[in-house]
Amino acid sequence: MSGLQQFIDQSDAVGLGVAAVLLTMSILAWIVILWKGWMLHRVHRYLSSSIHVFWQADDIASGKQQLNTMDHERVLLPLVEAAQRIVKPGSLEARAQPHAQLTRHLRDTLHDVLAKLQAGQVLLASVGAVSPFVGLFGTVWGIYHAMLAISADGAASIERIAGPVGEALIMTAAGLAVAIPAVLAFNVFGRLIAACEADLEGFAHDLREAFTSSNPMITS
Repeated sequence: MSGLQQFIDQSDAVGLGVAAVLLTMSILAWIVILWKGWMLHRVHRYLSSSIHVFWQADDIASGKQQLNTMDHERVLLPLVEAAQRIVKPGSLEARAQPHAQLTRHLRDTLHDVLAKLQAGQVLLASVGAVSPFVGLFGTVWGIYHAMLAISADGAASIERIAGPVGEALIMTAAGLAVAIPAVLAFNVFGRLIAACEADLEGFAHDLREAFTSSNPMITS
């Protein structure tokens, strides 16, 4: 606690501002990491089994009922609902062929589901890319501020330089400490999202084929 108080006492508004920015970025990154990690874990864990259970159902109604108990993050149910969506009579959409209407509904809904899975990725990428440079700026500014103070005192011994410069270098370490978890999480989540995206695209394709067939189980 004394080290933190010493940093606050020796730093100026710019140094404190840089520290506040790094702290804010770290908090936001960890909020996204924890929330997104939990969400993607549940999606990835139940996605394949949910798809299998849906296609083993006797009809659409029972398939949707099964998904209600397994599709916790609602990534499959919106696709099924989109396939059953009724087109407004007299609209431009109603002039298209039924298979084209179905394709459009599934495509738009798939985009919405993928956007939900990708939420927070931009923030993690931004934090991972920017925070090291913010920390480096804090280091440069801290060294500059320390040198001004030493110059004003008229003493340049190693004892007077080591402390302020060492504290300034901590800003670089802080920037890396913020960036590394964000970059690692971005890469891990990216792989999970890609795996989920492949399953969702396959499910949407199978729905399109099923709903455009003459199968009475599907069209009822």
